[in-house]
Amino acid sequence: MADSKSIFNRHIAIPQDHGSWVFIFSPLLIGLFAGGRFTLASLFLVIAAMAAFMSRQPVTAAVKAYAGRRPRTDLPAARFWIVVYGIIALAALGGLVWTGNSTVLLLAVPGLPVFAWHLYLVGRRAERKQAGVEIVATGVLSLAAPAAYWIGRGEYNPLGWALWLLAWLQSAASIVHAYMRLEQRILPEVPSRPERWKMGRRALLYTSFNLALSLAGGLGGILPIFIFAPYLLQWLETLWGITHPAIGVKPRRIGLRQLLVSTLFTLLFILTWRL
Repeated sequence: MADSKSIFNRHIAIPQDHGSWVFIFSPLLIGLFAGGRFTLASLFLVIAAMAAFMSRQPVTAAVKAYAGRRPRTDLPAARFWIVVYGIIALAALGGLVWTGNSTVLLLAVPGLPVFAWHLYLVGRRAERKQAGVEIVATGVLSLAAPAAYWIGRGEYNPLGWALWLLAWLQSAASIVHAYMRLEQRILPEVPSRPERWKMGRRALLYTSFNLALSLAGGLGGILPIFIFAPYLLQWLETLWGITHPAIGVKPRRIGLRQLLVSTLFTLLFILTWRL
C-alpha cells in the first residue's frame, strides 16, 4: 500500500503548468460577473469546473505511467486523485441538476473528445508544442463563461455565446503570443526589424482580429461600447513583444508576464462589460 507521502504528491494532484490556470479562471469570472448574480448553482458550477480542470493532472500522470514515461509508483496517487476529483465533480453536477440547471451540463460534452485527444498525444509523447490542441482546449474551457452567465441570469440568453467567443479569442491569442515569445528566447541575437515582424505576424494577426471584432461589436450595439479596451491591452502587449524580443528570457518569466496580462485583461473585461 502506498504511503501518505506518495498519495499527496502535489505534482500528481495539482496542475504544474501554472499559466493554464487563467484559462479556466478567466472565463469563469467573466461569466459570473456578467451574469450579475452569484447563486448556489453558481457555486456548484465553479466546483464542477475546477474539479474537472484539476483531474487533468492525475489522469495525465496515469497515462504517462502506463506508457512508460513515468514510474508505476505514480499510479496509486494518480488513482486516488482521479477518484477524489471525480466524486467532487459528480456531486457538483448533481447540485446543478438539483437546482434546475441540467442543460448547462451539455456544455461539458465537447470537452470529452478534446481531452481524449490530449491523452492520446500524451501516450505517444507528442503533446508538447501542440498549439492547435491548446487553442481547441481553451475553447472548451471558455464554455464556462456562458454557463456561469446563464446560471447568473437564471435564463438562457444568446449573448452567452458572445461571451464564449470573446473569452476563447483572447485565450487563443494569448497562446499564440506565448509561442512567439518562446521562439524568440532561443535566438542568438536580436533579429532585423523585418524578421521580428515576420516572427510576430501570426500573434499580431490574432490580436488585431480580436481588437477589430470587439470594436465592431461595440460600435454596432451588439456588445458593450468599451469592450475593446481589454483587447487593446492585448494588442499593445503583442506589439511590445514583437519589438522587444525575449532573447534568453526564462520560460517562467514569460509565463508570469502572460499571467499578469491575462489577469489585467479579465479585470478590464469585467469592468467594461458592465459599462
